[in-house]
Amino acid sequence: MENRFPTAAKYATAWGVACGAGAALFWAFGFVAARHGVTSGLSPLVIALHRFMWPGLALLPLVAKNNFADLRIIGLGRGATLALFGGLPLALLSYVGFVLVPLGHGAVIQPSCAALGGLVLSRLVLKEPLPLRRIVGAVTIVIGLAVIGAEALRTIGGHGVVGDLLFVAAGSCFAIFGVLLRHWRVGAIRATAVTSVLSLAGLPILLLSFDNMLAAGFYENAMQAVVQGALAGAGAIYLFTRSVVLLGASRAVLFPSLVPPFSLLVGYLTIGEAPTVSQLAGLVIVIAGFRLTQRA
Repeated sequence: MENRFPTAAKYATAWGVACGAGAALFWAFGFVAARHGVTSGLSPLVIALHRFMWPGLALLPLVAKNNFADLRIIGLGRGATLALFGGLPLALLSYVGFVLVPLGHGAVIQPSCAALGGLVLSRLVLKEPLPLRRIVGAVTIVIGLAVIGAEALRTIGGHGVVGDLLFVAAGSCFAIFGVLLRHWRVGAIRATAVTSVLSLAGLPILLLSFDNMLAAGFYENAMQAVVQGALAGAGAIYLFTRSVVLLGASRAVLFPSLVPPFSLLVGYLTIGEAPTVSQLAGLVIVIAGFRLTQRA
């Protein structure tokens, strides 16, 4: 891939860090915007519409180029599988989860389960080694998630546990998506384009909430379109891909661990949703686990 950033080696690390941190921040914006949307009365279907309709329409000419060459290279079956685990179903699991539990739950549980699922599947499917440090890190993440889950059961009730499980499912879907990308050797930009375009197949279902979209008003819809469609979607994937190119995969995989703290900070500053003590405790434990799983 052509490097459009300054070519001087001394700037490569700085650009790589900036891109990786930017990707984590964009993903955090997506979590916060989704939580704001559902608490404002916006349907999860509408948020999913913004997440995939605009990128799908924008990237359709790219996917359609040369008689759908990218889709033919990946294969329709594989493309549909990637869209299943990395597209509309994943988004709906996450957005419905925010109807049931606070920001601090989804912003920590989903990235954590994506990391855990990635570890397990990388071992089972890709036959990658699983050193003791990563096993300890995985157990540490589970402990942190248990702290957050216990709070849901204690303070929210049964529907809080359901909300947490939805984020577990969403994180697991993303883990499957990531492992399939590596197993099939599909580039992130190509995968993003094909996944977004194939997710347009769900438009008839999403348009059932068209009345809810109109009732939400222009500002809320415009904000969701920009944050979900441009930043948390294609923008974050592009920046993360650049960080991998500039820093290497072993260093770039640290950046998703920034998503939970970024989400809680942005959520507090923008929508005033302060994390509880239990959420902060779970966050600290999870981040410690993240660091252990990502260290070489």
